[in-house]
Amino acid sequence: MPLVKMKEILTHAEENGYGVGAFSVANFEMVMGAVKAAEELRSPLILQIAEVRLKHSPLHIIGPAMVAAAKNASVPVAVHFDHGLTEERIREALKIGFSSIMYDGSHHPLDKNISETKKMAAIAREYGATVEAEIGQVGGSEDGSVDLEVLITSTEQAVKFAAETKVDALALAIGNAHGVYKGEPNLRIDRLEEINSLVDIPLVLHGGSGISEADFRTCISNGIRKINVATATFNRVVDAVNTQAPFKDYFSYHESVIAAAAENVKKHMEMFESVGRVKEEILNV
Repeated sequence: MPLVKMKEILTHAEENGYGVGAFSVANFEMVMGAVKAAEELRSPLILQIAEVRLKHSPLHIIGPAMVAAAKNASVPVAVHFDHGLTEERIREALKIGFSSIMYDGSHHPLDKNISETKKMAAIAREYGATVEAEIGQVGGSEDGSVDLEVLITSTEQAVKFAAETKVDALALAIGNAHGVYKGEPNLRIDRLEEINSLVDIPLVLHGGSGISEADFRTCISNGIRKINVATATFNRVVDAVNTQAPFKDYFSYHESVIAAAAENVKKHMEMFESVGRVKEEILNV
């Protein structure tokens, strides 16, 4: 199946009541592992990389690999530029062929977040790409460099933001955080329920690493359709490499990284109930 728009994947998830994993990748092996898992489980997949990660994985190198992997996959794959902060990098991702972008203006006051999001959305739509944005502030930062406080999304602001920006997907802050949770996640399901009842677009949960299966299922039943997973995959790869070292050659290491990434992706796809959703008569994209 070809590279698809993220909106198509999320629309099917919305119509059928399941969640779709958006898995952050950092190298070719992780890209290969994620696609391998999706094909084996017949699940739609979102491959993504955040702007803050580009110092480790330059966009002009990893971006074309992500797009090529999606185009050659046997299941629908969207390629998403996560937490885009600058117009320059968002444009670069779109030119490479990413089918979706997130502009993160959550650090701005509401009105500026709205105006900047509209600007970036207009650029994305020149390429026919899906647009995600964030209202409120998810805890931590995508690369773990800043310990940001969680600012729970206001229902009133979420409604205003969605109406004015007309984004395709909306990321919320309901007690979720990037990176490793310092304690048990305390999610504001009541706030999620309120927003879901008033906002008619797919909702997004960032900081998926470390949330329980029960909480994932509750979030999915209340409108969460895209769930970001990064730290759990990175940690699983490191654990596998440390456990299996020393390797007899590079290619044994290479296969170990692919297998570890695939293992974590499969685990989350099962929790999100996206397994087996790719059927020609249901999702023909």
